[in-house]
Amino acid sequence: MQFLFSVIHDSAGLATPEEMAAIDAFNLRLQQEGRWVFAGGLGAPGSATVVDNRGDKALVTDGPFLESKEHLAGFWIIEAEDHDVAVRLATEGSKACNRKIEVRPFL
Repeated sequence: MQFLFSVIHDSAGLATPEEMAAIDAFNLRLQQEGRWVFAGGLGAPGSATVVDNRGDKALVTDGPFLESKEHLAGFWIIEAEDHDVAVRLATEGSKACNRKIEVRPFL
């Protein structure tokens, strides 16, 4: 199964050098174990653009779709046998990046 790990943060600041080293080590381990699919960090919420073309005319606005104290700072897509394994890995990822992680399975 594939899972999305959404990295949730409450600051627009980048990871510290120590956090980056821990993230790199976690990424390497995921790759060595065959669990790595893809991962990436995201720009600050202010760099977002929201496109809503549900009506007669597309509406394009700057900024995140939701004003919130917390925002999506990055993500991992991983392979895991089940939800329990995914949560265990997310626990380790959360420690590595020093941020909260939401775990969601792909349908």
